[in-house]
Formats: sequence, structure tokens, C-alpha cells
Amino acid sequence: MSNDDSHTADTTNATDTTDTTHTADDVRKNTPGKGRKPDARTIEPSAPDEFGLVQVWWGGGKGKTTAALGMGFRAAGHGFRVHLLQLMKGGADSVEDVRGEYNAIAAVPGITYENLGHYGWAGMRDGSDEADHATQAEAGFERARELVAAAGEADLSKPLPLDGPAEDGVHMLIIDEVLYAVSMGLLDESAVVDFVESKPENLELVLTGSHERPDYLDDVADLITQVKMEKHPFETGQRARKGTEY
Repeated sequence: MSNDDSHTADTTNATDTTDTTHTADDVRKNTPGKGRKPDARTIEPSAPDEFGLVQVWWGGGKGKTTAALGMGFRAAGHGFRVHLLQLMKGGADSVEDVRGEYNAIAAVPGITYENLGHYGWAGMRDGSDEADHATQAEAGFERARELVAAAGEADLSKPLPLDGPAEDGVHMLIIDEVLYAVSMGLLDESAVVDFVESKPENLELVLTGSHERPDYLDDVADLITQVKMEKHPFETGQRARKGTEY
């Protein structure tokens, strides 16, 4: 056998002796719930370890607010402080007398809401004044700025009182329908970008709304999800239903 053949044989038969075993402690650390059934526990004030991202939920499909609320309730279930700020939600011609999510929020510690509302639909011939829509949107956005500034004054690395006001800081802030206000020309894109960039590092910020893709947020958002409609009962005349839409 030549020296070249011998070298080839040695390489082919070589065994990788790298230790890739994991101890039971390693597995438990990476998957703390492995091997046991999750259970419900009493909600106690706690602080998140990995909050601080910016989430954007947009698109023409149903589920943007629903997804944001689901995350809000999940975070509250861990004892984190959550606040929902809604722009352009409800109104004099709205079908609902009360939203089911408000009843649920009232029953769960650590999550609160504000509905800044409106009295008609921007861009629609319903008798409402477009200038008033812009004024309301800006007032709602100013409230969002106040809450972000308050979060910046709080120590978000520590638990926050579950019954404390949002002005004392929150771990997660959901601003519902703010992207609609931008796409309707009621708020400036640059103002929203500046707002996102002003948030404290540990605040989880969730923005929803708009059928138009918010390209202006590409550089400042960590998650952008499009909710696409393929079929909807509204197309056949079904009204909004209590328990699913409100």
C-alpha cells in the first residue's frame, strides 16, 4: 500500500470523539417544562427576563387585536404588568354595548386598558369631521408617549404592582389600531418611528392595525406579521358577533 493510500484509509476510519452528551441538568435548564404537565398557578408580581422587542401586526385579515390581546393575557398570567391603549375603537355607530375583552381584563390582575375611542369613521361620509379625527388621534398618540416615558422612569427589570396605574410603568404596552391612524393620514410615519425609538430597552411594544404594510417600521421592528384574509363571513352579510369580534 502506498503512503497516499495509507493516509486515505486513516482519514476514513477516524472517529470523532467530540463529547456531545448533555446532562439531565442541561436538558431541564433549556426545557424547564419537559416531562411534566403544565398547571395553573396563582398570579404573583414578576418581571420578564427577555422583554424589549417591538412587534407589528398588520393586514386585511381578522386577528390583529386578538393576537395582541392573547399575548397580553399570557404576559399577565406570568405576573407581568400589561396595558392596552386603543385608538379608533368603538364609537356611536358601533354594534357592541361592551367588549368581552374588557370584562376579561377586569377579571385578570396585571392587565388594564384605555379606550380613547372615536365617534365615527375617518374617511367615511358619516357626518364626522376629519379635523376632529386628527385631533383625537394625536391626543391618543400623546397618551402613548406619556406611557412610554413613564415606563422609562420605572425599573422594568423588577416586578411591578399588578394593581398599580399604568403611569407607574408597564412591562408590555399594546397600542391597538395606531397603524390605521397612520395609514389614514391622521398621524405621521416619522412620528411613530421616533416614538418606537424612544421606548426604554426592556419595554415590549406591540403595534396593530392597517391594511397597508407599514414599511416605515422595517428598521425598528423586531417582528412584523401580516394577517391575511382568505375568507370572511362579513362577505356574505354576517354582522360582527358577540364573543368573536367583540
